[in-house]
Amino acid sequence: MVKYFGSLDTTFGALADPTRRAILATLQLGQASITELAKPHRMSLPAVMKHVHVLEQAGLVSQEKTGRTRICRLAPEPLQDAESWISQYRRFWERSFDSLEKYLNEEKSQEEKSWPARSPNKKPRSR
Repeated sequence: MVKYFGSLDTTFGALADPTRRAILATLQLGQASITELAKPHRMSLPAVMKHVHVLEQAGLVSQEKTGRTRICRLAPEPLQDAESWISQYRRFWERSFDSLEKYLNEEKSQEEKSWPARSPNKKPRSR
């Protein structure tokens, strides 16, 4: 269990940076070189490589070097673990909202029973 939360911490830490999320979005379209990943960002290749290294440490990206080119690929397993963890809380909130809706409907029904219906022909009294 500790390992699971440690990997989630690493995953969410890696996802906390908008540049790293943009790199993952690019890799979602297919593999790319570090140079290709750097093009949309206003930063040096070493800076992009540091971001890719963080993603690699989190298990979100894999790299392979072919000659002088580093090719990166998306590794979705940590994202699946994060989605699984988040979905537990989604189910909790959905059940809570369903219970709240049921309670409010019961209260509305009780309120409607306790107040007599107004006749459409009667006008309210003016003071």
